[in-house]
Amino acid sequence: MAIELVIFDLDGTLVDSVGDITASVNHAITETVEGKTLSLDEVKRLIGGGVENLLLKAAGIEGGHDDVKKELLKGHFLSHYIQHIADKSRPYNNVVETLKTLAVMKKAVASNKPEALSKILLDKLSMLKYFDAVYGYDSCPEPKPSPVPIIKLMEELRTDVNQTIIIGDSGSGIEAGRAAGIKTVAVSYGYRAVDTLREADYIIDDMSEVIPIIKALS
Repeated sequence: MAIELVIFDLDGTLVDSVGDITASVNHAITETVEGKTLSLDEVKRLIGGGVENLLLKAAGIEGGHDDVKKELLKGHFLSHYIQHIADKSRPYNNVVETLKTLAVMKKAVASNKPEALSKILLDKLSMLKYFDAVYGYDSCPEPKPSPVPIIKLMEELRTDVNQTIIIGDSGSGIEAGRAAGIKTVAVSYGYRAVDTLREADYIIDDMSEVIPIIKALS
């Protein structure tokens, strides 16, 4: 059965967004807890579990119960990030060209970034038009690595497990895809070491390499 739906992770897969995320994380830390700011590499390792998880780890207050400080962190991060969401963020090499090549297929995003921010970023980069659906951390009762967002996307876009693949740069996307019963593709250029992606069915070094995989599965 031919592949009809391709689901993509966003940060680290479609778009290199770590520069803008780092700037906003450091702004939130400086304004809220006056803690140590983080490097690009340090933030890169924290991306993927949602905004709150990222901020709490970055600020060194994970596991704490200071709800006021948590809300302040999120507020400062979001207000800064919305204004600077695409200052440095850019699609990875051959991403847009691949999306154009896949024009006849249904395409969706399943990100652990909030849905609204995912759509804003894609729109700012003139990429939103390529997708039939965009899900974020808050689009479903359970985010990745739960299979719920993947299952919901298949239901919404009317495909089944034999017609769908997911492409991501982290274990959460691969785990979600495997749990949903679909084929998984990991990109080696994202925010996670390749050694952490060995559970994927395929590993690619450039987004264009997914084209022959899709053809082979069809």
